[in-house]
Amino acid sequence: MEGASILAQITVDEVLMLLKEHDLLIKSQFSSLDQSFNSIAYNSKAVSNDCLFFCKGNFHEAYLADAKQRGAKGYVSEKPYDNIAIPGIIVKNIQKAMSLLSAAFFGFPQNDLPTIAYTGTKGKTTSAYFTKSILDHVYNRKVALFSTINTVLGPHSGDVIKSSLTTPESLDLFTNMTKALQKGMTHLVMEVSSQAYKKQRVYNLHYDVGVFLNISPDHIGRNEHPTFADYLHCKEQLLVNAKRCVINADSDHMVDVYYTAKATSQPEDIFVYHRKGSTQNAQLPKDIEYESLADSLSENKIKITSISDKAKQLGIDGTYEISLPGDYNEGNAVAAAITSAMMGAKPAEIADGLAHTRVPGRMEIYPTQSHGTIYVDYAHNYGSLHSVLTFLKKQSPTGRVIVITGSTGDKGIDRRKGLGKAINESANIAYLTTDDPATEDPKVIADEIAAHIDSKRVKTTYIANRQAAIEQAVTHSQQGDMVVVAGKGHDAFQKINGKNVPYPGDATIVANLVKGL
Repeated sequence: MEGASILAQITVDEVLMLLKEHDLLIKSQFSSLDQSFNSIAYNSKAVSNDCLFFCKGNFHEAYLADAKQRGAKGYVSEKPYDNIAIPGIIVKNIQKAMSLLSAAFFGFPQNDLPTIAYTGTKGKTTSAYFTKSILDHVYNRKVALFSTINTVLGPHSGDVIKSSLTTPESLDLFTNMTKALQKGMTHLVMEVSSQAYKKQRVYNLHYDVGVFLNISPDHIGRNEHPTFADYLHCKEQLLVNAKRCVINADSDHMVDVYYTAKATSQPEDIFVYHRKGSTQNAQLPKDIEYESLADSLSENKIKITSISDKAKQLGIDGTYEISLPGDYNEGNAVAAAITSAMMGAKPAEIADGLAHTRVPGRMEIYPTQSHGTIYVDYAHNYGSLHSVLTFLKKQSPTGRVIVITGSTGDKGIDRRKGLGKAINESANIAYLTTDDPATEDPKVIADEIAAHIDSKRVKTTYIANRQAAIEQAVTHSQQGDMVVVAGKGHDAFQKINGKNVPYPGDATIVANLVKGL
């Protein structure tokens, strides 16, 4: 989006007041406090008249010169650009400043949009879709969604746009909130990535409900988190900025997460849920317990039981069918039931929502007559791929598990080892191919994945062209095999050397292939 002018305005006086309040202001070059801005932008190509321009990221002075030519009347930056003849406001942190000022420019839309926010290494998208599905029944499809897959700003098909980031830049985030309100949306469900906190995209944003699903090593490496401790700290900030907290006890590091929540929230505002029989983090409070009643490719059913008095007040005890297969989706469904109840959902509405949720690119199943069953899933790290493969292996222990996957370039370097480990644990055949290589050689990425696969145990092949890899894996599969196409789902582009190269999407390729078979 990168620029916005939705009937909003902000003055220099208001800008300076906010920046001083948050100890971000270094100096202002404006002579008049009354000067107002009718638009804001961080991309010079999005600048219009009377615009306040943010000099962020890998910034060059030429961008500001272009912004001035297009109508910018001032800029915000961490350093002055005295060669450009427009006044600037110099700040200590441009990302924090942009988040603060974007919210103010649009009149703090978050105050009118009750928000449920999810974080976790895996499960954010599925949990968010479960929650939206439930609350759409409660609020007549007036629930906005900001997810890794899609951004839903209104009730019509034209209000759905493909997401480019799990959590967008702050200016785009508050622009989208404003658009959602204008389209009559009354609630928001959103995913919040660790990078959103690392890069201050959600600085000073507070949520009505914050959910911490799980954490395992991911996004650690160049251009991302330097250490796991930094990754955990960034994710924990979601609970620090939430009125009510929901925590899945069945994951590592959850004692640390719980005490982070407890430092800023009252005990009555923290809800912890466990799988029945789990001994992990047993020292944590037990508010809600769930158990699996059915767990197969055709049926997934859970029972939820409230333990604590505060949990009983939510009124969600009962049995629920889940539309998505996989035991790993059960905890996501429980999180959605809890958060939806906090927003007013009744058991019947929760049941209907969970039973009818569809998530693009999540365990989409394509049966064939004479070949294997194909599954398209967005799994792109150890945790998610391990969950999918072990579940499928358990469902059909005599069939072969065939995987087609790659990994991203220039980020998530640690994922390569994790993908190889998951494949080595549960697959019989692996086709390594291109994902979003960015500036890296996809063969080098594939070799790094393969380094963690025992070739004597798993037959491994490299095919650079992703569509060709999918076609070969499917056509060479046999009845009883399970073919998992992992990583991209419905993504219509591949990121190669700084460009978005059109790509049909895994789901489209598989659907067309199955028709031909």
